[in-house]
Amino acid sequence: MRQVKEIETDLKNYYDLHLESHGPCAMGVGWKNEAAQQIRFDQLAKIIEPKSDFTINDLGCGVGDFYHYLSAKQKLHFQYYGYDILESMLSVAKARFTASENAHWIKIDNANELLAADYTIASGIFNLKYTIGLSEWMDYILDTLNQMNEKSKLGFAFNMLTTYSDKEFMKEELYYSDPLFFFDLCKRSFSKNVALLHDYREYDFTILVRK
Repeated sequence: MRQVKEIETDLKNYYDLHLESHGPCAMGVGWKNEAAQQIRFDQLAKIIEPKSDFTINDLGCGVGDFYHYLSAKQKLHFQYYGYDILESMLSVAKARFTASENAHWIKIDNANELLAADYTIASGIFNLKYTIGLSEWMDYILDTLNQMNEKSKLGFAFNMLTTYSDKEFMKEELYYSDPLFFFDLCKRSFSKNVALLHDYREYDFTILVRK
């Protein structure tokens, strides 16, 4: 597999261009609009069972939109750890949430640098392969899922673009995943308690792994 720094270089220009063009919003981190991002956050948040205070990792946190989403929910008490490979994203997140004592922003090069937490979520990090080869991208996905599993005490959740997307709208630089393959992988490798969500009218799916 190519060095992480090479992959980071491939992706950096794409995300920096979106951030410069659209600012710190859903489109600034590559989503089509705020509504689509909200729908995806609603699915990922289903992994959380807030019976008491919890800790949560956000892998590929971008400008901190999931932290903002969680903070808007009443009666949630949590410590949030946002991780990204791009310093440009983290700089914006830090500026947005300077006064938020429960938010922590961490630059990483690899998912094995995650801290242990109750939950880990990843939104959109497996979608843009850009010029990276398919087998290499799959290696990256599998390694990342293994790290998310190891660092999550109660469960983890992630989303991916689906192979059930309309062919005419599929783009070469994006990676479309077989939801049944990843459901089976998580069921066999990580937990007996796995949910596949594919009914929320976007061209992707969400998997919840509960321990």
